[in-house]
Amino acid sequence: MKVELNEKSNLLEYDTYKFELQDVAEPNLYREIFPYNEVPKVPFNYRRVPMEMPEEIRITDTSFRDGMQSQAPYSVKQIEDIFEMLHRLGGEKGIISQTEFFVYSRKDREAIERCMAKGYKFPEITTWIRATKEDFKLVKDIGIRETGILVSCSDYHIFKKLKMTRSQALEHYMSVVKDAINAGLVPRCHFEDITRADFYGFVVPFANALMDLSAESGIPVKIRACDTMGYGIPYPGVALPRSVPGIIYGLQHYSGVAPAQLEWHGHNDFYKSVTNAATAWMYGASAVNCSLFGIGERTGNVPLEAMVFEYASLKVTLDGMNTKVITEIADYFTKEMGYQIPDMTPFVGKHFNTTRAGIHADGLLKDEEIYNIFDTNVLLDRPALVACSSTSGLAGIAYWINVYFGLKGEDRVDKKSDLVINIKKWIDEEYEGGRQTVISDDEMIELIEKFAPGKFRH
Repeated sequence: MKVELNEKSNLLEYDTYKFELQDVAEPNLYREIFPYNEVPKVPFNYRRVPMEMPEEIRITDTSFRDGMQSQAPYSVKQIEDIFEMLHRLGGEKGIISQTEFFVYSRKDREAIERCMAKGYKFPEITTWIRATKEDFKLVKDIGIRETGILVSCSDYHIFKKLKMTRSQALEHYMSVVKDAINAGLVPRCHFEDITRADFYGFVVPFANALMDLSAESGIPVKIRACDTMGYGIPYPGVALPRSVPGIIYGLQHYSGVAPAQLEWHGHNDFYKSVTNAATAWMYGASAVNCSLFGIGERTGNVPLEAMVFEYASLKVTLDGMNTKVITEIADYFTKEMGYQIPDMTPFVGKHFNTTRAGIHADGLLKDEEIYNIFDTNVLLDRPALVACSSTSGLAGIAYWINVYFGLKGEDRVDKKSDLVINIKKWIDEEYEGGRQTVISDDEMIELIEKFAPGKFRH
């Protein structure tokens, strides 16, 4: 082994060991970690790798692919409208850098053509296709530059689904990627189920072959590390194959995958999608793949809106992203598409910034910063709300009415109005009778309609 000066770390290091494919007769299913009839285990080997967040990190979108395939298909107009809003949300710097589409139906292609006609640089339109020459030609003819290709990498998929050996799978995948390059496309290889794959026995050798092909062809072949079942773990010192830091570091250190060619795609089966995506950024992946509101397969994908705020937290800037568009998109999904966003969903749910506990509501009325995560009115066009209770008082009831109905200036309700006084009297009687819970929005609306019929409209 040679010792050379690493220009990045400015330290002497041994040259990196070159892992070769380990062709095995039986699949390695990691039964000690994934017993199937028990909760998956989290083994530690205490190996820690350095954080190396790239200078430029990006968000990519899969709302029109992984998101749309998990519910009723969107209409062409809906796709066009959402694409327009993603463009405005991502800003001129293109922090939301790409979005991927299906391309099979006439409707898919019409949606792509309408979005391409807008001439936006960001988000760049990419596709997800089957690994066939016919599909490559179809994508190329439309004018798409990059496409995703499914390359399952765990033995669960190679042996059980594809009925191949590792060497057969590798040979098949490489021939498909070469076909994509020959068609003039940038292949984005989706390493499906990477958190159950033999990392050194298959993942790294496969990545090595892809990077050799990339260097030979001059095409920046991309790798999307797909945590298909949500098994990824962000903790330092966790053993592979579940270690998110280990996967990202390993692909860079052992296969030479540049940050710009490395992307993370996670699912939320174990409530870790956002944390895992942020961890992937911090350990060297430039892009994290998301969908709006986390809509996606089973428990969903990484919520795009969550990573917008994660980006701002890590980079100390929104870099031109317009976060108020998040509220526009949420309203569009609710009103135009009939999608029901759970009330407590962060940033977009009906009650995400509503204070319900009586003592908390009292604090919010004195200074909303006490119980609001940030100025939600400035960043999301969503003023903080209080849920009325025995401690709200006349001012709290007036505040609720004014905020809920968006009343401004002379239209605002005064705390001394008959409406507010009558509502407070009703609320006081409720709590005198032993009530413990806050007054719901529906109850407040009924009370307002009772004491001021037809005066307000939400």
